[in-house]
Amino acid sequence: MVKKIKLRTVLIGGCITLFFALLVGRVFYLQVIDNDFWQEEALKRWSRSQTLPSSRGTIMDRDGDILAMDAPAFTVILNPAVIQANGLGDEIVKGLHEILGKAESELREMVEAKDSKGEYRKGVEVRYEGWKIDQEKKEEVEKFSESLNQKLRDARKVPDSGIGFQREQKRFYPQGTLAAHILGYTDRQGIGIGGIEQRYDEELKGTDGFASYKSDKKGVKLPSKDDLYQPAINGKNLVLTTDDTIQYYIEEAMRDTYNKYKPVSMTVIAADPNTMEILGMANMPTFDPNTYGKWKPKNFTNHAVSSIYEPGSTFKIVTLASAVQEKLFKPGDAYQSGSIRAGGRTHRDINSVGWGPITYLEGVKKSSNVAFVKLGYEMLGKERFTNYIREFGFTEKTNIDLPGETLGVLNMTNDSDISTMTYGYAVSVTPIQQLAAISAVANGGKLMKPHMVKEIVDPNTGKSEKIEPEVIRQIISPEAAKETGLYLEQVVADQVEGTGRYAYIDGYRVAGKTGTAIKFTGGYSDRSKQLASFIGYAPVNDPKIAVLVIIDEPNEEIGGGKLAAPIFKEIVSKTLNYWGVPKANATQQSDKSSKKTAANSENARISPDLKGMKVSEVKTKLLNEGMTFETLGSGSTVKQQYPPAGVAMSAGQNIYLLTEDNASMGIPHLQGESLRDAMEVLTLMKVKVTVQGEGYVTEQLETSKNGQRTVHLTLKSAEELVTGRSTDDGAASEDDDKGASADDSSSEEGIDAEPEGKAEGE
Repeated sequence: MVKKIKLRTVLIGGCITLFFALLVGRVFYLQVIDNDFWQEEALKRWSRSQTLPSSRGTIMDRDGDILAMDAPAFTVILNPAVIQANGLGDEIVKGLHEILGKAESELREMVEAKDSKGEYRKGVEVRYEGWKIDQEKKEEVEKFSESLNQKLRDARKVPDSGIGFQREQKRFYPQGTLAAHILGYTDRQGIGIGGIEQRYDEELKGTDGFASYKSDKKGVKLPSKDDLYQPAINGKNLVLTTDDTIQYYIEEAMRDTYNKYKPVSMTVIAADPNTMEILGMANMPTFDPNTYGKWKPKNFTNHAVSSIYEPGSTFKIVTLASAVQEKLFKPGDAYQSGSIRAGGRTHRDINSVGWGPITYLEGVKKSSNVAFVKLGYEMLGKERFTNYIREFGFTEKTNIDLPGETLGVLNMTNDSDISTMTYGYAVSVTPIQQLAAISAVANGGKLMKPHMVKEIVDPNTGKSEKIEPEVIRQIISPEAAKETGLYLEQVVADQVEGTGRYAYIDGYRVAGKTGTAIKFTGGYSDRSKQLASFIGYAPVNDPKIAVLVIIDEPNEEIGGGKLAAPIFKEIVSKTLNYWGVPKANATQQSDKSSKKTAANSENARISPDLKGMKVSEVKTKLLNEGMTFETLGSGSTVKQQYPPAGVAMSAGQNIYLLTEDNASMGIPHLQGESLRDAMEVLTLMKVKVTVQGEGYVTEQLETSKNGQRTVHLTLKSAEELVTGRSTDDGAASEDDDKGASADDSSSEEGIDAEPEGKAEGE
């Protein structure tokens, strides 16, 4: 018996010893022999890594107003395991289809998605309709989710619909369609497409950071010296040369013409001719970068840089400036208008019988083709003329910092083409090339490189890089440029013969040239396919803005003088008022007329000279004379006044008395005032102004940002105020655009000859 017990004890002891021996051996194997492998596996379980997303740079206008920025966004996440457990699959498929517009078949696949083990998944992103949605759409989904949760509560179940959200960022364009072709947009992956977003994608996009650390099984971070942290590097911010107020003026001025005449496209560019900073650029049809997926391909074309046209008479500026530089233009010399044989073809004026013998200055004002053939082909000659075309930049890209710029086409082989180029045919150019050329005349003869970005700011370091204006070359002398401007001023100022008379702005000296080119469509016989345009700058004595207006195939044969010039006038007059440029050059005739009208009118009054007077004395004087007034500021002496002294006042017009020199004075109530009067007063107060509508002020709103006050004025016409009806036709309808895409060239390379009798001009 004892022997059996000892044997059993030895056996059990041996088993235990063997077990511990195996255990020790296994531990030794794991910790010593296979240590590296298991240490790596352990680190995988303990280690956590997290991506720290960077923010894409903000795009601002020249005054700091935001045009593009990153904004909060949300991605819809579905939990199929919860959805199936609660039997909500059918309801979620139907509900999200109605809210997000995603196909029901795709949603069904998502709510029934399984992993490799055949189990329902715990998280599925609803791409792309539910990816990076905005706050408003998120609230719709939340409301739907809460209705499902309430249903579960009523059934005494856990209120979990299986719908969740992941917070992200998306690109947001707070001003909608404004400056769409300048900005471009970003796709779902955050890559810049078109415009500044594409051209400066590397600068804008930044670099994501990361965090690497150890954690316990619950994911709680453990202190460790091995933690790694790389902060995100946010994208650089861009300050554009564009002014969003001027951009608004441009798009507002284009809209009525686009809606009424339904052209294939319209393009307007405005620039500072002294620096070639682009103040505004717009095309119609346009698009909203916030909803880029909803628009037709043609809406995205930036015709300002990517389309080419035969410019017609606006190109005559090059011929004129070249002749002036070579001292060949004699404004008082006469020539026979009507037609001329040159370069193997007959060239005719729009009035084919001509105006008889007229001076060259009259020929410029009347846009006579014959005058420019004589100047460019006969006087300058082929070699000098074609060399000036190269000097003005028409054989090279401008290299503006926007994507998609194309190069114009010049046919300088045949004499027939060269003689025709003198008045803008047999040559195709981009709008940005044309504006750079006219700006060279305005700024004293310098061809400048156009640019869109004024400053690049690195938010990570605080450093900034300013983009300085770049002179490409001096084309003509300052004296020749000034003289050319005086002749172009006559095109606008002469209200009888000037083809640009509809661009005339009372009080400002304007230089410009009209164009009405017949488009080449296998020939020039179809006169209904026209390109109406106007290009010019102001003021002539101190140019501050140059503008090009192009209207491609309007549905009526009206011409650039009557169709494009008024758009130029609206943009430039509003901009000069916005900048506070004084009206110091009204014609003597208008001055005499105003004085005569004031003297003859029984009710007209002349504003008295009140500057320097004590406010108490002024009040007594004006009250005695029955004049209404408003005092601005808390000073005791009148520093400035509007209207200025000696101006005829309309019945009931207010006199504004400014008693301080700084911009801290309260904004007066301007309801009922005309836009001109309101702009004059606010300009004196150094206040920025935005305008919506036309006519008389009905509403005003004051805002302030970075110390700059802005007054937003809403105006209505006299008809609207009487009838209560709006005269605004509304935004342009993209479906109304019946023409072919203007991506196609408006001319053909290698045109051998122009049919005799084709005329161009106004």
